[in-house]
Amino acid sequence: MTDRRAEAKKVGKSGEDLACIYLIQKGMTVLERNLRCGHCEIDIICVGDGAVHFVEVKTRRPPMMTLPQEAVNLTKQKRLVKAALEWLNKRKTAGLGDLEVQFDIVGVIFDEEGTAKIEYLPQAFIPLYV
Repeated sequence: MTDRRAEAKKVGKSGEDLACIYLIQKGMTVLERNLRCGHCEIDIICVGDGAVHFVEVKTRRPPMMTLPQEAVNLTKQKRLVKAALEWLNKRKTAGLGDLEVQFDIVGVIFDEEGTAKIEYLPQAFIPLYV
């Protein structure tokens, strides 16, 4: 793995760790992290506010051209929904059936000094089937 790729992975992990802490401070309970389902990974699955939250975390550092959450495009959304359905179907008897399902995004931006700014977008997208 190249140094650049290893550094990006390290920054991404730091962003996910901060996102977990942030969600826990908001009263959420983290159920799983970094769940792999096929070609998709769900960064954080948590429960809170009467819902199961599937959270995608995007972390950036300068220089950056767009906000982190803008990287969650339609293709990524479809993969997240597919993975979430698979996860939910495996847990039909886990008592989650009465809860809403939400797809959230946490954007983490590190400045040059390493200070993080977190932006939480609850229910960032709603899957539509046409």
